[in-house]
Amino acid sequence: MKRRGAAAATGDKAAPPSQARSYAGGFLAHLSSERRLSPHTCANYGRDLEVFLKLAGAAPLGELTVHQVRRFAAQLHGRGLSGRSIARMLSAWRGFYAWLARKHGFKGNPCLGLKAPRAPKTLPHALSPDEMARLLEIPESDPLALRDKAMFELFYSSGLRLSELTNLKPEDLDFGDGTVRVTGKGAKTRVVPVGSVAAAVLRRWLDTRAALVCPGERALFLNRRGRALGPRSIQARLKYWARRQGISANVHPHALRHSFASHVLQSCGDLRAVQEMLGHASISTTQVYTHLDFQHLAKVYDAAHPRAKKKK
Repeated sequence: MKRRGAAAATGDKAAPPSQARSYAGGFLAHLSSERRLSPHTCANYGRDLEVFLKLAGAAPLGELTVHQVRRFAAQLHGRGLSGRSIARMLSAWRGFYAWLARKHGFKGNPCLGLKAPRAPKTLPHALSPDEMARLLEIPESDPLALRDKAMFELFYSSGLRLSELTNLKPEDLDFGDGTVRVTGKGAKTRVVPVGSVAAAVLRRWLDTRAALVCPGERALFLNRRGRALGPRSIQARLKYWARRQGISANVHPHALRHSFASHVLQSCGDLRAVQEMLGHASISTTQVYTHLDFQHLAKVYDAAHPRAKKKK
């Protein structure tokens, strides 16, 4: 009953007209073929547009107003969606209308200037240096354990996203320069350093990989059948090793990226360099790690400074 009530609030009673769905399909095709966004990102856009079309119902897209779209956002907030999720949807809807203006001559964008409800800021979880060291103490007892160690060393050494790691090929590694070439969001390519420890493990994995790989397979990291290792398998292996190494935190691939960023900032404080290595388009995205760094410095200060200790 609750689901039906929420559906009615979004306009499900009036089915989106076929023209609107045709426009949405054209926009998604543009994202995939022209902007070359990943299938995962395109799927997220598709879900956000589906919500919008249901909220709009039978109303022509060209006649929607800012007030109506603001009401859509309020309805979503009332259904319990977070400010972050609504902000993402508004961004997708704005992009849709910008495309409609270019391709189909729409005159206005009713999503411009709208802001989502303020979302509480959450800091990314990062493992401590000691936890990272313990996690990476994986014994190279078999080919799959060696593969896992190479993957996690590279994650932590270079601050990669999960999608970037799964798309790597052996030729992306340059041991001479100590770098790896990765393709990130928006099909943007960047070159990032690979630490000496990670490079040594990767060399051993490449020797082992040669005996496992199926003909024609180009992925750097393989499953036991010699085919490309998928993201879900990587997540499962990371959770397995975290439990085995006695780490109680919920460890996921992005936690290794967070750990890389916060640990580098703790050592050098060069925000621009970290931004470039992470592949962030905006430095404001990277600045969240300065909060992590400050937390670390505050703990050091409280423990070491004679005037910092609270009086009993």
